[in-house]
Amino acid sequence: MKTQQQVFIVDDDESVCRSLNLFLSTYGFSVKTFTRAEEFFLAVPNNVSGCLILDIHMPGMDGWKALKLLEESGSRRPVIIITVDKNGWLNDKVLKAGVVGFLQKPFSGQKLIDLINDTFSD
Repeated sequence: MKTQQQVFIVDDDESVCRSLNLFLSTYGFSVKTFTRAEEFFLAVPNNVSGCLILDIHMPGMDGWKALKLLEESGSRRPVIIITVDKNGWLNDKVLKAGVVGFLQKPFSGQKLIDLINDTFSD
């Protein structure tokens, strides 16, 4: 039996966490959600594999600070950024930060699945 691939979601909007959890679970992913980046870092050690879906705008530690912490910690976990922000320059900034994907809310579920699958096929 194939092991479920792990996806972590960090988004301060609980409804986004719930809907993505349900959606991704139907595709066979094991999903853990967090409404604060701090909770994610406390609960998930660096050596645990999986794909991280990370919102940029959150109270406390935002997505930019979380990305910086991941980089400083030597994490090799693939990151997909999601945001409601529509700034055109944001796409370049996010991709320069070393993430594997960037989606503006609302986004296509298929695009998200494709990005996640790409992270696990490497």
